[in-house]
Amino acid sequence: MNWLWLIIGGLFEVGFTTSLRFVDGFRNWQWTLAFLVSVAISMALLELASRTIPMGTAYAVWGGIGAVGTVLVGMAFFNEPSTSVRLLLILAIVAAIGALRVTA
Repeated sequence: MNWLWLIIGGLFEVGFTTSLRFVDGFRNWQWTLAFLVSVAISMALLELASRTIPMGTAYAVWGGIGAVGTVLVGMAFFNEPSTSVRLLLILAIVAAIGALRVTA
């Protein structure tokens, strides 16, 4: 169950990084609220998961999910480049996350 919390926390990290794009110096209160709620949920789930998953592993997986998700959101919605090298590097991050899960 803690791995599920960790994955969901990583997805909320994607939420807060995406929201951060729109906060406009924290003047846009709707996006600022979305950012703050996403950060709180993401951190709470990371803390919950790290009670049984080693912190280094939990943090690496959480950060990796957030990084990959944020890059994919950028490619899908914000016209960020999706070159073959970039996609291969994303695949490497996903493989590393999977390897950490297997070895934890």
